[in-house]
Amino acid sequence: MSLSLSAEKPAVPDDADDGVWLECIECGETFPPFEDVRYTCDECDGLLEVRYTDLPTFDDFEGEGVWRYADALPLSEGVTTQEGATPLYEVPRLEESVGVEALRIKHEGMNPTGSFKDRGMTVGVAVAKELGVDRLACASTGNTSAALAAYGSRGGMETLVLLPAGKVAAGKIAQASLHGARILEVDGNFDACLDIVQELAAGGEAYLLNSLNPFRLEGQKTIGLEILEGFLADYDAVPDRIVLPVGNAGNTSALYKAFRELVQAGELAESEVPKLTGVQAEGAAPMVEAIENGADEVRRWDDVETRATAIRIGNPVNAPKALPGIRETGGTAISVTDEEITDAQRDLAGEGIGVEPASAASVAGLRKLRTEGIVGDDERVACLTTGHLLKDPDAAAAAGNDPEPVPADTEGVLEHLRS
Repeated sequence: MSLSLSAEKPAVPDDADDGVWLECIECGETFPPFEDVRYTCDECDGLLEVRYTDLPTFDDFEGEGVWRYADALPLSEGVTTQEGATPLYEVPRLEESVGVEALRIKHEGMNPTGSFKDRGMTVGVAVAKELGVDRLACASTGNTSAALAAYGSRGGMETLVLLPAGKVAAGKIAQASLHGARILEVDGNFDACLDIVQELAAGGEAYLLNSLNPFRLEGQKTIGLEILEGFLADYDAVPDRIVLPVGNAGNTSALYKAFRELVQAGELAESEVPKLTGVQAEGAAPMVEAIENGADEVRRWDDVETRATAIRIGNPVNAPKALPGIRETGGTAISVTDEEITDAQRDLAGEGIGVEPASAASVAGLRKLRTEGIVGDDERVACLTTGHLLKDPDAAAAAGNDPEPVPADTEGVLEHLRS
């Protein structure tokens, strides 16, 4: 199955269920969506995507949040905590400093559990209920576990999360804990956790809700739809480029799918599709390596390290979907240092936007691309920030100003300010 922008709308197979089916991106095999639990192709183990008989137009969307886009999703309603409808902030000082025609920040940290993962979970947990499973599971660098725990709790389902021991920010562990998840700390990195979860899922022990699950990415598609609608409302045009942090590459894949469906529906010309531009930390940049080397596959990095814990991933499972997304849209991928990420985190905070380190990678990457002349000064750009500042309060405190001790009287405070 071609993932090119010019691919024709797929033919409807006999096993479609109410106009929805699963299709392998490698061999084209199709499967009914809700008959059996599956995450990859039975024939070749390739990644699956959700397909639709009817592709909606912008005129079909109504309401607010993720479920405004129900006509573009596999179910008409989900297990919801009113996710989506996140701000698309103007940042005039940052826009001028970076030197682009327009810059907007899509702040996914304003979702209910503080990250974009809520968009995927509202759909994924609803599908789990449709399939009749009773235990949910994920591997996580933190945000996935928080979202899955919240939505699993909302849906009345048992939740199991596997985390790399000592590598997850305290704010995220606290969320998963309070929402009632069973937290298993693995003596290994995120990729080792995902290996274990995949084996548990293959053995029928739990329903996997990492982004390997094609239904989860359907919820994340709505980020792209909201960005396009916001730019059309404000500029009467879609953005030239969307810059986003890359960990498992789920958002890159999901946004590309949203844009392909809009092209197939006749709502967007191929020439209008925003350039998808991925940013990784230098210590965890397998996608960047693949793009720079022109490789069709991503080499797994066994040793990854960055203070941007949410993207500390060495084996992005959605690379087969994301690499075509970057290349077919004319985008690119770039790595940035932890210091550049922290500087960008401070820049965003200076505009009143509080994000965790991984989120700031998008702005750090945009700055670097402008310096290298890859992004032009006439471009309209959306930067995706994926998680809230309070997800990693230790990193925020380290990046911010230190408290200043003062005496317990007004004159002492004034003297300190004067000095």
